[in-house]
Amino acid sequence: MAKRDSAIKVVCTNKKARRDYHIEETVEAGLVLLGNEVKSLRASLANLTDAYARIEDGEAWLSGLHISPYSHGRMEEQEPIRDRKLLLHSSEIRRLAGKIQQRGYTLVPLRIYFQKGYAKAELGLGKGKKLYDKREDLKKADAAREIERAIKSR
Repeated sequence: MAKRDSAIKVVCTNKKARRDYHIEETVEAGLVLLGNEVKSLRASLANLTDAYARIEDGEAWLSGLHISPYSHGRMEEQEPIRDRKLLLHSSEIRRLAGKIQQRGYTLVPLRIYFQKGYAKAELGLGKGKKLYDKREDLKKADAAREIERAIKSR
């Protein structure tokens, strides 16, 4: 039997997350999916743009994740946007819930990927950036880009 590699196949990323939030900690969670959703994810037919994670009644949920219907599946079973359960240990859920309630943090999905054949979601625990923080980050990125250009031109 062939040994499975632990390579990560990234399905989709949330590009706005790191721009809009100061991510202080990341957490890996499993996803509860239907069969056709797994096939759609393997074909990279997902969008994380408006997705967010929440903790409700001691369970973690991922809302707003859009997984396009699988073209060869049964159409009546597929709902592109629905709440999907996240698989986390109860101690992790309690810890995250405490941070969200006390310190004003938000759980933001950063990326969806496959690891060892299992669908995973990487969640970031972060605070929202103010407009001036975003501008400052853009200035730093521009300065770094200019330095790289100057070094390459030499």
